[in-house]
Amino acid sequence: MSVKTQLSPANPGTSNRGRCFWLRLQAKALLVVGMRSRAHEVFQDILDLNPHDVLALNSLGFNELNDRRLVQALGFFERALALTPTNANAHFNVGFVCEELGRSQEAEQAFRAALQIDEKMDRAWYGLGLVLVRQQRFAESLVAFERNTKLQSMSPYAWYQMARVHMEMHEPEKALEVMRHLNSFEPKVAAQLERETGLKLNTLM
Repeated sequence: MSVKTQLSPANPGTSNRGRCFWLRLQAKALLVVGMRSRAHEVFQDILDLNPHDVLALNSLGFNELNDRRLVQALGFFERALALTPTNANAHFNVGFVCEELGRSQEAEQAFRAALQIDEKMDRAWYGLGLVLVRQQRFAESLVAFERNTKLQSMSPYAWYQMARVHMEMHEPEKALEVMRHLNSFEPKVAAQLERETGLKLNTLM
């Protein structure tokens, strides 16, 4: 007489968890050797087994982002955010893609949510500044860029944007002040601003 073994309801889940674990290792190894498309397939396999796997959702989102499939990337990041609403990075990822899509209000909301969780997230201050510039809220954007420079004083990006904003606000003397500071550690970026703004670093105003 044959005996049929009845699996308990927990067994399939346990099996899936173990399979997801090994698939994650496989996907990470594929990424290390540069096989991104194959890693994408493995992360999709993980998601098929567990639709709530945040690592797979984020990995698939970044893969879509790298290929400039922004709407698809946003879908994965929004699903990850729904599962981890207190994670600042999850809000930032949504904000970044929304900004790339030109969805400024949604991007602003996501960046501000990230900063409520982690006020020292320098890239969220920078992203917020870009969104505010797009909305022509220049004074507010300067506040965001200044917060970024306090956290990343040697990064030229926010300094560059600040100079551009001062020009938009018809404040060339303040733009020149920023350019001179930038010239002290990133002369190439300062020279680029000279070309773009028509201001000269050796000119007194």
